[in-house]
Amino acid sequence: MTTVTQPPGTGQVELVIGGMTCASCANRIEKKLNKLDGVTATVNYATEKARVDFTGDVSPEELIATVEQAGYTAALPAPKQAEPTEETAVEPDPTASLRTRLLVSLVLTVPVIAMAMIPALQFTNWQWLSLTLAAPVVVWGALPFHKAAWTNLKHGTATMDTLVSIGTLAAFGWSLYALFWGTAGTPGMTHPFELTIARMDGTGSIYLEAAAGVTTFILAGRYFEARSKRRAGAALRALLELGAKDVAVVRGGVETRIPVEQLVVGDEFVVRPGEKIATDGVVTEGSSAVDASMLTGESVPVEVGVDDVVTGATVNVGGRLLVRATRIGADTQLAQMAQLVEDAQTGKAQAQRLADKISGIFVPIVIALAVATLGFWLGTGGAIAAAFTAGVAVLIIACPCALGLATPTALMVGTGRGAQLGILIKGPEVLESTRKVDTIVLDKTGTVTTGKMTLLDVIPAEGEVGTRVLELAGALEDSSEHPIAQAIAKGARDEIGTLPQVEGFANVEGLGVQGVVDGHAVIVGRARLLADWSQPLDEKLETAMAEAESAGKTAVAIGWDGKARGVLVVADAVKPTSAQAIAQFRALGLTPILLTGDNARAARTIGDEVGIDEVIAEVLPQDKVDTVKRLQAEGKVVAMVGDGVNDAAALAQADLGLSMGTGTDVAIEASDLTLVRGDLRAAADAIRLSRRTLATIKGNLFWAFAYNVAAIPLAMAGLLNPMLAGAAMAFSSVFVVSNSLRLRRFKSTAQ
Repeated sequence: MTTVTQPPGTGQVELVIGGMTCASCANRIEKKLNKLDGVTATVNYATEKARVDFTGDVSPEELIATVEQAGYTAALPAPKQAEPTEETAVEPDPTASLRTRLLVSLVLTVPVIAMAMIPALQFTNWQWLSLTLAAPVVVWGALPFHKAAWTNLKHGTATMDTLVSIGTLAAFGWSLYALFWGTAGTPGMTHPFELTIARMDGTGSIYLEAAAGVTTFILAGRYFEARSKRRAGAALRALLELGAKDVAVVRGGVETRIPVEQLVVGDEFVVRPGEKIATDGVVTEGSSAVDASMLTGESVPVEVGVDDVVTGATVNVGGRLLVRATRIGADTQLAQMAQLVEDAQTGKAQAQRLADKISGIFVPIVIALAVATLGFWLGTGGAIAAAFTAGVAVLIIACPCALGLATPTALMVGTGRGAQLGILIKGPEVLESTRKVDTIVLDKTGTVTTGKMTLLDVIPAEGEVGTRVLELAGALEDSSEHPIAQAIAKGARDEIGTLPQVEGFANVEGLGVQGVVDGHAVIVGRARLLADWSQPLDEKLETAMAEAESAGKTAVAIGWDGKARGVLVVADAVKPTSAQAIAQFRALGLTPILLTGDNARAARTIGDEVGIDEVIAEVLPQDKVDTVKRLQAEGKVVAMVGDGVNDAAALAQADLGLSMGTGTDVAIEASDLTLVRGDLRAAADAIRLSRRTLATIKGNLFWAFAYNVAAIPLAMAGLLNPMLAGAAMAFSSVFVVSNSLRLRRFKSTAQ
């Protein structure tokens, strides 16, 4: 990470930005920074960070000053702590104050709206109770909007915060005028429910329900947005938590367990079976199998011995290893993957420009129309009260409840239905991506396949019985902890049941196992192990082994009593629903691509089995990111489906990231959509549901906006009866909610 001490020239610095309230804030900061000579900045509203590339004599202090001049705060990131202190161990919830503001406003607003909309509740002096309840909502509840509007005003700009602030204050201010200087404060005053269009001076009407209601609806939207933003850093935290917490280091011939942060390059440390390897290093003693699937995507554990390189956070599933540390801390592959995820997330700011463009045009137009209305009425000799009524009505009708409900209700129903189907949608910006996606990249291990080694076939030699071959092999392999051995043992137990006892079990490092089963001296492992015991494979078994390996599967041989007796084939099996899911992707107009760290032969076999034409194999995590970037550079809009740590950065880089809920927390946090079921068909359902939800949101926004556009001319003409406006607002809200509820009828193809 770049710091203040970076020399002049070419460099990159990351800034933590504070005070942003909407996407237009990020755009304004970005424009300010990009005006500096030699500076290229990207500001991400979701992660509240700015990444700045610069050339020349540009200091971080100058960048921070530029951001502050725009009305926001900026700071260099705090250094990462190796161990959390008591103060940082419990991270405060930044959404707590917003949640409190929302709940208090909601409790106060509900009776205000009820009294205004239901004449039967309008008891004597009800308007004064409405004022008492609405005042804290408009003043305290809407304080964040007022502060943002003031900041915008000082810098000569306007956002949706400006419209919310002006609209609520105008409604509240006019209500105060009507109560204290007009006729609205008269005891016994009611709002008759009249649907008529007529000119009026407005001094007998109050708009407290509009002021309090709009504030509460917008607060609700901000709270849910803030809650989803809080998850932005969770992928990075989950990634770093994958590493080992302590390590058995050998210093001066003495083995001592220390925190992994105290490890230095050159230290030798012990890794026992089942333990995580503490950091990147080289094996100096011992041999074992290492499960690196979380980092590489390779489903078959890798055999390692002396002088082989091992990676931190991978799991030792075999024998005892002594490893010399070669990279620690930020230099390890795990830390570099965390940086890849962060880089990919930061690059998503471009997807959040639509709201900025709308607010940049809509807000100034509404304010200009309100001022023009006021000027026109005063200029043509109209009464001051009528002029102000018309001007304020323009501001109020420009921010109706329906616009506040349009997105949250569709999201609530859509995401709720998704949750019932095992699909978790993280936010509204996710839905926009699903509409344009034309390419879907699928990780192989754990996504298209089960991610677990499975016994696929038993080929007995001439004159042998397959069940007997499986029984003896399964019994012997049941004593080994190797994943391939466990797959054979499980297959044998599933087929036969109880397995015979083993005597004299021994592990032949890197080659296989041997022991005595039912009085037979049995050997299971590589063909080389059997050859060492003068048990060569016959032509049938050699052919079977070659065919299995050419298809990317793993084949082991078994022999007993001086003769090779059979071959067992193990592989990562394809999920039974994967081929159907691929067909559904094609029906949605998506081109499927298989992307995996596994070997090319295994990947090609899987691709052929499920119907995927394009297969990209033997890729590292950073290669996965590069592949997604390359597809995007070709003009494709890319969805990525994965489940492992090795997929996290690519999931974050993709236009739409879908993680299998059966995978790692890192993949789930880095994705946009989480599929709770391990069924790939859920990915097709997720895209269909997201597209349907997005279409509903757009329909809601269109109709809510249409009510606005239709009502603004009436308000400008002074014809906007408050009750007519209230009825239209209520009808538009009912329409929006009803339209959203249709999403509850969405059906999964897997049902």
